[in-house]
Amino acid sequence: MKRGRLLRHLRKHGCHLKREGASHSLWMNPATGVLEAAPQHTEVPNMLADKICRRLSVPPIGS
Repeated sequence: MKRGRLLRHLRKHGCHLKREGASHSLWMNPATGVLEAAPQHTEVPNMLADKICRRLSVPPIGS
């Protein structure tokens, strides 16, 4: 899936960008305080996107 779609989904569910790194972005869910890294590739594998959503307590994309 495209990285932009994943990031829009995270923002929609209340997560925000904590900081940008060289190869990853750190996203935070303020409700839980959990940080998760998202790669800066243009394509993110679907399984990885689901894992990022699960760790941030966000519903999976498409549901």
